[in-house]
Amino acid sequence: MTKTILITGTSSGYGKSTAEHFLSRGWNVVATMRRPNRSLFAETDRLRVLPLDVTSPESIASLFKSAGPIDVLVNNAGLGGVGAFEAMPMSLIRQLFETNTIGVIAMCQAVIPQMRERRSGTIINVTSSVTLGEFPLAAAYTATKQAVEGFSASLAHELRYFGVRMKLVEPGYAPTTRFGANAIVPVSELLPDGYADFAQPILRALANPALTTTESDVAGAIWQAAHDTENQLRFPAGADAIALAQTR
Repeated sequence: MTKTILITGTSSGYGKSTAEHFLSRGWNVVATMRRPNRSLFAETDRLRVLPLDVTSPESIASLFKSAGPIDVLVNNAGLGGVGAFEAMPMSLIRQLFETNTIGVIAMCQAVIPQMRERRSGTIINVTSSVTLGEFPLAAAYTATKQAVEGFSASLAHELRYFGVRMKLVEPGYAPTTRFGANAIVPVSELLPDGYADFAQPILRALANPALTTTESDVAGAIWQAAHDTENQLRFPAGADAIALAQTR
């Protein structure tokens, strides 16, 4: 039977690329986003585009009523945040955690019962290479991703007993996603007086990185994780993430 994958945050970036990757290989895909836009994808009867706000319990419940049985869940939706930690309002930090951490946890809790009953299924949580190596000006963002890493590593032991697999995909730096397009507040607004000399070389490196991660790198890592039948938990994606993982 054709398997079904549900992916969060598919309006652009990693999520959209992953949806296209699985569709091209014959899977059924449930692509979710806050404001559904079916025209983002080629026409096919194996795709459903459904609304989802991972910070809303009502939205999550409605999604799973409509989505039906799910073989693989990919928690990809996320927000970026770069800037001096002292300048970040607590409201912004809470917003990062609500989407990047609590949203992931809520989606896992919603899908686990059906997977446990079938004694099969895979959950893939997309984190970041900031969990592999320290990255300045990203303390709050890193905290949200490190929390998901610890949560997933622990949960993997619970789920394994029921035949359900937990995986982590750790993308490297992609200039067009996460820290850029998905940033809640522009970095320029989060650099108080005194940070300029420290921040400038970091921002220059972000603008012209030596190694980067592509959307296809991440889609490929998610594909590998979805098909892995062993107990491998972590899948770094992209040359920069792989290099960091090798030094861990």
